[in-house]
Amino acid sequence: MSHHTDDTPRLGGGLWRGLRARFYGNNFLVLITVILFVAIYLAGVIIYRNKNFGSLNSFFDMLNSNPGLIVIAAGMTMVLVSGGIDISVGAQVAMYCMMFAFFMENKGVNAYVMIVVVLVTGLVFGLVQGVLVAYFRIQPFIVTLAGMFFARGMTAVISPQTIDITNKQFMNLALFKIKFPFGGYTNAGGVYQTPFIYLSVVLALVGLVAVYVIMTWTAFGRSVYAVGGSEQSALLMGLNPKSVKLRVYVFNGLLTAYGGFLFCLFSTGGAVEKAQGFEMQAIASSVIGGALLTGGVGNVLGSFVGVLVQTTIVKFINFNGTLANGWSSIVLAAIMSFFIILQSVFTRLRARRE
Repeated sequence: MSHHTDDTPRLGGGLWRGLRARFYGNNFLVLITVILFVAIYLAGVIIYRNKNFGSLNSFFDMLNSNPGLIVIAAGMTMVLVSGGIDISVGAQVAMYCMMFAFFMENKGVNAYVMIVVVLVTGLVFGLVQGVLVAYFRIQPFIVTLAGMFFARGMTAVISPQTIDITNKQFMNLALFKIKFPFGGYTNAGGVYQTPFIYLSVVLALVGLVAVYVIMTWTAFGRSVYAVGGSEQSALLMGLNPKSVKLRVYVFNGLLTAYGGFLFCLFSTGGAVEKAQGFEMQAIASSVIGGALLTGGVGNVLGSFVGVLVQTTIVKFINFNGTLANGWSSIVLAAIMSFFIILQSVFTRLRARRE
């Protein structure tokens, strides 16, 4: 009897230590993000219950309007974990959309050929930025700022005019719906609304899972965390920080092109001003999802929840009907500030612990 009593605190303490260790790293900030998303979403469901805020259709709308951001935020998280940043992704997305629109509509290029061309362009773009960051040791912000100006300028060079995509192959991909036989509702006009997601959402989630697997279960993923946490420690572990950073930017270039393709499936057109501020949405999603701007900490699934938090805020404001759209940016700024303060506290606790 006494033996059992003596052992209980030890078991309890071990369990608590295990839980604390599990949530002390990347998972702790993600957990807070998930709680925040659930709280905002439930508030919307309760307040706008008469407007079907909580319907499956409404939730799928949030995914259907953000396939590109889901993938690009995942790539941004990887870059932030490595200790870098990429502010060129929005301009790249505009360039890829314009490439699709111009070459398919004006030159009659096959849609599938254009997908390959865009992905290869993304790889090359990432390679150039990666070489400048990793081997020339130029600040990532400066390199990607130059990349942003180049991509936005190249978009205007390809065509200063807005081009709508009508290519049959591309539009078949863009409009392909996966319908769900449950969870729908009948609207005020008596029409049954069937829940659906676009093919682009499935492709985005496949990309998200792929990045998560790479970052979580591969040697490359672990090396990205190591380099972002401390280059000196990474060197002592036998890693090559330059090589790791180069591969991060090349991979991110590919993800940006893939995200640009998915964004274009949603927007079905090319324009110089497309995807303005998109890079900031991606960074915000990553930060809200638990990525530290100082590197070494981040979770790709957290960036996905970060996208959902942003989209839910916008939806919340839109459903209200009386608030200006600017309020979504103000609320997002407040949430970003909260997470940056939280990160600062988290970093200090971590440093004290080490």
